[in-house]
Amino acid sequence: YVVLSFSLLPLILLLCLSAQAVDRSNFKTCDQSAFCKLDTLELSDSRLTLQLINDNNKVRLLLELYRLQGNMTRVKINELKPLKPRYEVPDVLISDPITEALSVVAQDENSLVLSLGGKDQRLIVSAQPFRLDIVEGPQVLMSLNSRGLLAFEHLRARKDTKSESEQATGQENIKEEEDKPGMWEETFKSHTDSKPNGPSSISLDFSLPGVEHVYGIPEHADTLKLKNTDGSDPYRLYNLDVFQYELHNPMALYGAVPVLISHSNDRTMGIFWLNAAETWVDISSNTAGKTVFGKILDFVQVSNEVPQTDVRWISESGLIDVFIMLGPKPADVFTQYASLTGTQSFPPLSALAYHQCRWNYNDQEDVKTVDQGFDEHDIPYDFIWLDIEHADGKRYFTWDPSNFPQPKEMLQGLMDKRRKLVAIVDPHIRVDSGYKIHNEIRSKNFYVKNKDGGDYEGWCWPGNSGYPDFTNPEMRAWWASQFAYDQYEGSMENQYIWNDMNEPSVFNGPEVTMHKDALHGVWEHRDVHNLYGLYVQKATADGLILRSGGVQRPFVLTRAFFAGSQRYGAVWTGDNAAEWGHLKVSIPMCLSLGLVGISFCGADVGGFFKHPSAELLVRWYQAGAYQPFFRAHAHIDTPRREPWLFGPENTALIREAIRQRYALLPYWYQLFYNTHRTGQPVMRPLWVEYPDDVATFSIEDEYLIGKDLLVHPVTDEGATGVTAYLPGKGEVMCFSTLNGTSQTLSLGFYFFQRGGSIICRKDRVRRSSSCMENDPYTLYVALSSQGSAEGELYIDDFHTFSFEEAKQFVHRHLSFSANTLSSRNLAPDSQFSTASWIEKIVIIGGSQPSSVTLKNADGTESALEFEFDSTLAVLTLRKPGVNAAADWTVVLR
Repeated sequence: YVVLSFSLLPLILLLCLSAQAVDRSNFKTCDQSAFCKLDTLELSDSRLTLQLINDNNKVRLLLELYRLQGNMTRVKINELKPLKPRYEVPDVLISDPITEALSVVAQDENSLVLSLGGKDQRLIVSAQPFRLDIVEGPQVLMSLNSRGLLAFEHLRARKDTKSESEQATGQENIKEEEDKPGMWEETFKSHTDSKPNGPSSISLDFSLPGVEHVYGIPEHADTLKLKNTDGSDPYRLYNLDVFQYELHNPMALYGAVPVLISHSNDRTMGIFWLNAAETWVDISSNTAGKTVFGKILDFVQVSNEVPQTDVRWISESGLIDVFIMLGPKPADVFTQYASLTGTQSFPPLSALAYHQCRWNYNDQEDVKTVDQGFDEHDIPYDFIWLDIEHADGKRYFTWDPSNFPQPKEMLQGLMDKRRKLVAIVDPHIRVDSGYKIHNEIRSKNFYVKNKDGGDYEGWCWPGNSGYPDFTNPEMRAWWASQFAYDQYEGSMENQYIWNDMNEPSVFNGPEVTMHKDALHGVWEHRDVHNLYGLYVQKATADGLILRSGGVQRPFVLTRAFFAGSQRYGAVWTGDNAAEWGHLKVSIPMCLSLGLVGISFCGADVGGFFKHPSAELLVRWYQAGAYQPFFRAHAHIDTPRREPWLFGPENTALIREAIRQRYALLPYWYQLFYNTHRTGQPVMRPLWVEYPDDVATFSIEDEYLIGKDLLVHPVTDEGATGVTAYLPGKGEVMCFSTLNGTSQTLSLGFYFFQRGGSIICRKDRVRRSSSCMENDPYTLYVALSSQGSAEGELYIDDFHTFSFEEAKQFVHRHLSFSANTLSSRNLAPDSQFSTASWIEKIVIIGGSQPSSVTLKNADGTESALEFEFDSTLAVLTLRKPGVNAAADWTVVLR
């Protein structure tokens, strides 16, 4: 390490750069700031450290700065000599991020400029007051602590309990604060939360010049674009079981992903705040809250005011560990975040099909009747679900002996039709000496402890329950072992798992969750709370993989989640209601999740609470069919609502929506393969693909599936039309020739294929996706204004890890140009054969040819039959008959 000294000249440059973007009079001086001095500073190849001193209490903090591969910067702040270690979140990052060399550009006694590579990117470290600025050329991209809101409450011992060892930790020079109400314990309603080391919160502010639109930090039942929280509660991130949650409210819900995305015409960036404690995110903007007169005045006077969004993160405990993802494009930010926390798991194909669920299907006969009902009404489905009543007294991993006496017979009946079942396994364990699962967890000392060291117990569905400590890897390994077929009696390979109530939900706990002073080994629950649900899903997914000998891909649905949960399965938006507002808000909720890595998201079709009208139910099926996770679900007190119970006309509409989902499964599957490889979201806002189109920045009633399918669901009661915005100047959206405009459309046209794309479908819809695995494909070729198009086709065995471990898959690039359509192998090293073939090719937007010729890889040629609809400009080529894995070319003359 080299201790740096500073010269004066570069400081003049620093002040000039800062002056261009910031009016210093609006911010604290050194004398006004608790954090002011750069006390010591050391630089290695890839790491800069310096000490910060809080002049109010003399607490020293250690700041670490890293430049990371992929245009990212990491900032960590911790106590230099804490009373005891502070919690640092494990198991979320997929590996230690790869660092890159830092180099000094300029320095003086109070400031330092580091090169971040890229396009003249610099990190400016200032001391008066402490502040970090990331600049590119003359532009400030982001500032940290520019508002002086850095706060770091140090761990401490009560004066009357401080031991000699605690005096010797280096804290003897700290100026202790006087005890204040709430320092050592906090009361909420009838619950008291002890704080053995006093308050330990942390805070840091970020300023984003030129930014008006920020997104992310799910989960909230709110708009896609995050709102200004000035004068209201900040957005809260704290996993909670919220009964009948409100819409358009920043209150916490079931999951928490502390990732915020900013977007402007110039740049997309991200902030990943790696902290699992209760967190609040305060958002303010210098352009928000202006009166109409003020906005008009700005326009008349040609205001040069630069918009800016300020974001303050506040967490109850832990340390500051933040990753700044500098883009610059949306796809770059998704790649950067995926490099940190991993990509969406690649689900089996059947998990992307339709799921039928309610609380509860009563018994085996009920399951059989519902299964037959789908066949009788010619409606496909893949999964039927069992809620908590299926277990014996809500003892998970068991079956009710009266209602489900022969679970294997039931599962075999479904397997014979190539269908599957999901059973719920919640993480609260009934305290019952006759229950094997409870006895083993207690004997192995795997339960979470209360503050006094006994097993923590709370009230949930089974009654008095214990809560396994899923932060313990030994506990997770044991839990995974319980899914083995010889442990989970009655289970079979076509049974998958649903983890609910894993916030964790504690009916008689504070805010319906666990006490913060409960203990996970040496850590308090306050430190790990938002991680609990991730660990439950991880252990369950590991169990499903383990039971198959590592061969089969798992499917696990979770309600609670955190950053990195995408690696373990699907999430849903929780206990929504059968109301039009809940249908509408499901779109921005899933879009927000996709932006932060969790692509496998959906909402309960029809609404969990209450009873939908026939119109609402139909509209919800039509919308849900175009969301990644497609499941109908209902509360135990609601009337039955299987798709055929609302009259023949509505049954036909629901049938068509579900069948459209099945026809598009090849496209969904290809998108999930791509998101597993790259981290790009499956369901994405329009601005992701049209980042320069300001009109798209706040649109949340329509969205893209991949880049090629635009969807505008009908979400208003009594609607006879929708107004769709069609982005992309010069692009063609099939079924319309309008570009970059809003247009009212009939209800039959609420999804569009982008001109210039090729989408693969299977139009022979059968009773389940497994029945369609070897069926032929139809290619839909939508030509661009230049007469070209491209797309992909991905095929594997649809359920194992062989695509990764043995490279057994087909990946084709499809392209149309100069009246020639061709299929080219994107993975020449892969080895996989398929029985599927190309049944039909539909070319939209072209002209009538005189002949069509198919050229095979072996040089043989044959003429193809075709027909042309001049009214719609649609050319249909019938039965090319080529194998889907083969090289081939079709020439139009």
